[in-house]
Amino acid sequence: MTASRQYPVQGAGLGLRRSMMGEALTPVQADFLEVAPENWIGVGGRYGRWLREFTERFPFVTHGLSLSIGAPDPLDEDLVKSIKQFIREHDIRCYSEHLSYCSADGHLYDLLPIPFTEEAVHYVAGRIRRVQDILEQRIAMENVSYYAAPGQEMSELEFLNAVLEEADCDLLLDVNNIYVNATNHRYDPEAFLLGLPAQRIRYAHVAGHFDEAEDLKVDTHGAPVIDPVWRLLQRAYEVFGPVPTLLERDFNIPPLAELCTEVARIRDYQTSATGAAPQYCEPTAEVAHGR
Repeated sequence: MTASRQYPVQGAGLGLRRSMMGEALTPVQADFLEVAPENWIGVGGRYGRWLREFTERFPFVTHGLSLSIGAPDPLDEDLVKSIKQFIREHDIRCYSEHLSYCSADGHLYDLLPIPFTEEAVHYVAGRIRRVQDILEQRIAMENVSYYAAPGQEMSELEFLNAVLEEADCDLLLDVNNIYVNATNHRYDPEAFLLGLPAQRIRYAHVAGHFDEAEDLKVDTHGAPVIDPVWRLLQRAYEVFGPVPTLLERDFNIPPLAELCTEVARIRDYQTSATGAAPQYCEPTAEVAHGR
């Protein structure tokens, strides 16, 4: 499979947040952008116009929040149909979701772990296939952070690979989640990385987290990426090549110039992996002053 067929976007991307309205973001600074479709479906007015301006200028991917693929509740097919319309309206290149669940007789506002069991593999894979049938396209599931593994019968890696294979879907590779889980559950992050199916990777996420303790990391997306996570991302590029990678930041969002520095670091590592000349993200005067 060629890179152009495997990857819906290229380069280094950034999660677009409403707090960035008024910032002077250009394609020189980010190769692609990502939004959560639930935050934008049906939004009009100035926010709707602002999003349209960006989707006309940048390649976009979407990362869902509320599909709740492992939930005991019936699949929300109305939501899936709304996402399908959103994808078509904005020419979205890829739709991804979390391999977790967030509802049970109502939304729980947290991403909870699916039991690592054979029964759960069949259940989740069937729901993913149904989503793909409605959307008429493949979706990517993200390896998620988790803090408990109730009823565990197989490893996280075995469970993830089994779901991807049975559902015949793709993978959103979250590098920070590997680091967080490897610390919290005491496994080798590189061994996990090497066990992933390269042919299913669509793009990657990198983010910061919170150190609750030396042996407890919390996936927050509220801090800069730390050096061990950067090194794991570099290792991913060594193994898989320069996978398109997006910087996530969901709160404590700094001025765009600071985010741009991290996006530039992604590009630098990607370039090093291909042997080409580095491309740095140069903030404009407006960006440098946070306007």
